[in-house]
Amino acid sequence: MSESAPTSATRQASVERNTKETQIEISINLDGSGQLVVDTGLPFLDHMLDQIARHGLLDLSVTARGDLDIDAHHTIEDIGITLGQAFAQALDKTGIRRYGHAYVPLDEALSRVVIDFSGRPGLDYHVQFAKGSVGQFDVDLFHEFFQGFVNHALVTLHIDNIRGKNSHHQIETIFKAFGRAVRMAVEVDPRSANVIPSTKGSL
Repeated sequence: MSESAPTSATRQASVERNTKETQIEISINLDGSGQLVVDTGLPFLDHMLDQIARHGLLDLSVTARGDLDIDAHHTIEDIGITLGQAFAQALDKTGIRRYGHAYVPLDEALSRVVIDFSGRPGLDYHVQFAKGSVGQFDVDLFHEFFQGFVNHALVTLHIDNIRGKNSHHQIETIFKAFGRAVRMAVEVDPRSANVIPSTKGSL
């Protein structure tokens, strides 16, 4: 497995993850405008990554090749891992708001996401999907995506689908809320621009 380093001193990073199961390349700009370039071989995942970029107002490029002939598990998990690594490399926590939250509805579905760029990985995930798949896509694999992200971005993440009768709507509200919560948390607070937002003095 190989991993690359950040590309610049700005809030950007590019990361490569190469294993026997997957080859992932992700670039991120936390101060972008919601632009996405994506090719994962999984159109429904591409659609969800678009929600992160658009609602997070970050520029995101994701290219993935994985053992989809077996199943999508390795590819989805490793994209989450690599995205988490990119966030960890791109984000200078000095002066950020640190915490972010969002409620997002889509028709009958409603989800809440709360995130803390705490430096401590933790995922609390409460989603009961109405169906186990959207088309041929196994929606249970989204837990693996978020677990991989949390472990490598070093964040605390709470995800709650409050209601929903359509699995597509349920997961889309989660990804939209995730993008908006991230956008809030990584924003620089002008009232504490040079301060680490922790009583410990570090995150």
